[in-house]
Amino acid sequence: MTLDPSLFGADAARLRSTRLAQGVATLVVDATGLGEAERSALEARLKATAMSVEGVAEVRVAMTASKAAGPKLIAVGAGKGGVGKSTVSVNLAVALARLGHKVGIIDADIYGPSQPTLLGTSERPEARDKQLIPVEVQGVKMLSVGQLVSPGHALAWRGPMASGALAQLVEGDWSGTDIIIVDLPPGTGDVQLSLIQKSRPVGAVVVSTPQDLSLIDARRAIDLFGKTSVPVLGIIENMAGYQCPHCGESSDPFGSGGAEAAAAEMGVPFLGRLPLSASLRADSDAGRPPAGGEGPAAAAFRTLAEAVLAQLP
Repeated sequence: MTLDPSLFGADAARLRSTRLAQGVATLVVDATGLGEAERSALEARLKATAMSVEGVAEVRVAMTASKAAGPKLIAVGAGKGGVGKSTVSVNLAVALARLGHKVGIIDADIYGPSQPTLLGTSERPEARDKQLIPVEVQGVKMLSVGQLVSPGHALAWRGPMASGALAQLVEGDWSGTDIIIVDLPPGTGDVQLSLIQKSRPVGAVVVSTPQDLSLIDARRAIDLFGKTSVPVLGIIENMAGYQCPHCGESSDPFGSGGAEAAAAEMGVPFLGRLPLSASLRADSDAGRPPAGGEGPAAAAFRTLAEAVLAQLP
């Protein structure tokens, strides 16, 4: 004997079979695309409805799901610190979300996590069955070590501990996302190698300033991704030029065009440039990513996000 699917209302669309025998109702349900909390809620609703049917003494629910490809990880790296990598990462994530993607961001800069500040949140993630649940803020899901430790607390961790922390962030409940931006620490060390070996990003974006000192290290980052077969989606030239707010005169304190020239020399795409901006600094410190608003900065980050999407395999 079967149960009438119409009894289950909107949940009937997920029913694949129903059977009632000797007082036991067995329901086979398609839970594709649902997170743990959604699956639990669905199971509870189905059991409550089935138990209301005359002759049902017990309800058994079997959940099935199609294997999903999972979200695409995009690593954002830099050979050295201080080039604006984290600021670019968060604004790239927000811009991708505004383009209609379901985006997450992992703050993998274990020793200097800044995404909670950049996104303006101090909310701590919850854990379910030892799996971290990302915090959603400004249209983006986020996990960061900065959410788990006290502000100003030094993380004196050796490589294996840092890699273990990264694994917890990557293995969080990222259901419902299709792109995850991974804000890597500077350099080419344990965290980068752990991410590449265990989670393999679909591509990497390298951030550099135009100056030669930054480009030397940016080349090292590109070399690491090349040696580990991670496609480099392109280079972003940050802090490229500055316009004086008083006289309007433009200058290039870090030089000009260096990252674009390096991209051409190394045969990787040049994704665009961002100027040195006092308003970008102020908005970032205040937890207001400019990509989430309107104006020239938002338009610039949208253009960069579109350029990254165009390079995805």
